[in-house]
Amino acid sequence: MTAQCISLMVNKNDIHKCAARPVPRLTAVDLQDGEVLLEIDHFAFTANNITYATLGERLGYWDFFPAQEPWGQVPVWGFADVSASRHPDIKEGTRVYGYLPMTEQLRVQPGDITASSFTDLAPHRSHLALAYNQYQFTAADPAYKPELEALQMLLRPLLLTSFLLDDFLYDNNYFDAEQIILTSASSKTALGLAFMLSHQRQSRNSTPQRIVALTSEGNAEFVSGLGYYDHTIAYDQLDQLDSDVPSVLIDFAGNGTVLAALHQQLDKNLKYSSLVGAAHWDQRKGEKNLPGAKPEVFFAPGYWAKRNKELGTAELMGRFANLWAPLAKSVNSWIEIKTIEGTEAMLQTYLDTLNGLIKPETGMIMRTHSK
Repeated sequence: MTAQCISLMVNKNDIHKCAARPVPRLTAVDLQDGEVLLEIDHFAFTANNITYATLGERLGYWDFFPAQEPWGQVPVWGFADVSASRHPDIKEGTRVYGYLPMTEQLRVQPGDITASSFTDLAPHRSHLALAYNQYQFTAADPAYKPELEALQMLLRPLLLTSFLLDDFLYDNNYFDAEQIILTSASSKTALGLAFMLSHQRQSRNSTPQRIVALTSEGNAEFVSGLGYYDHTIAYDQLDQLDSDVPSVLIDFAGNGTVLAALHQQLDKNLKYSSLVGAAHWDQRKGEKNLPGAKPEVFFAPGYWAKRNKELGTAELMGRFANLWAPLAKSVNSWIEIKTIEGTEAMLQTYLDTLNGLIKPETGMIMRTHSK
């Protein structure tokens, strides 16, 4: 009997439908020259991964790890070890960090190899964003610490988006706004952006914009207690929002009803409106014909490519590293890491995240097998 792995699949036509489906387990004999087999150790799962599923067709997330229709594999960020290699420059046992499917193995075709990373040059990934196709060697990562792998998986992908948003707003002089409003303010990407905005106000010597959190009533106390925001407002108390000052709206929620209400309330004082995530995926509606600035999708890999060309990778990563250290330290003081093992528990975690049942102070790590 052929050995099998279990892959967690999602129905692309109805992301509430998920299943654990068997796929053949690969070995060294299945590799072609130049290929490498990664054995996936563990990975994080957050609301950000729900965004990948929600926008899978629109932004190509289903294309990274193709599956038989109508199934798709939701991409995740995690760690893996090289279990077999037919590439002369990649040794077995090498540990890497990068974009992975929710399964036990991944076959890659390394290229563009440097001292710190390689790129998967598999043909089906050639049209996809470079930021998602690179795998970092942990041995060459100056920020890597084995004991902080969970935080890296949970936070780095989100904080890179937070970092790029922060850079974008600063580069545009915050669109001359006096307040920056973040929806889904308890999401980790929003928390990262709020921390960065607050942390850098003095060093940037810029107008101290008021940072406003919009969140559910149940998360309001948690969000307020972190100290990242200047003001916390529950969704059912939008009348408390100051509508008389120039404002920027960063929408992490994807809740069309809330988005429309904010546009109508702020009207001409809304100078910039950004659509980043889809945490409230089921309430996403059209964003047409709203008062104020027209909502624009912020695609982090595209903005990274732009700034990488302007500043260079070393400068960009240096700027990020300066923010990663203090933020990781802050988050480590309040986050609770939970590790889930086994397919049934993983499927339930997927559904709980989809349905908004995971507390914002909880970080979920998954393993497809016990260690």
